[in-house]
Amino acid sequence: MKNVYFGIKYHPDNRNRNVIEEFEQSFLQHGMKSYCVVRDMEFWGKQEFSAQEIMQETFSKIDSSDLVVIDVSEKGVGLGIEAGYAKAKGIKLIITAKNGVEISTTILGTADQIIKYETVSEISFSN
Repeated sequence: MKNVYFGIKYHPDNRNRNVIEEFEQSFLQHGMKSYCVVRDMEFWGKQEFSAQEIMQETFSKIDSSDLVVIDVSEKGVGLGIEAGYAKAKGIKLIITAKNGVEISTTILGTADQIIKYETVSEISFSN
């Protein structure tokens, strides 16, 4: 089973929790086990950590991943950091975004693959 680091815009109110859970189901259907900071480290806001602790954990999890998937349907500085780190480490980087979302040229330049989607369930993570 492939290990996937999944990055997505953080919201303190977990307004995109359903999207994170949809991605998790998609990863499982493709034989992948994912790690997402807000879900697996912060337990949906039940645990709090310093920015340094979060980034240390993020880099550690990316280092131990076979694949990094970053959803840029919403912009976030942290997403660019995660994408750049994965690229620098030579880990395959897939960028996902909802149809109609403009993806920055920097992110486009780091991606090994870009997947646009209308619904998460239509995404195929086949090699």
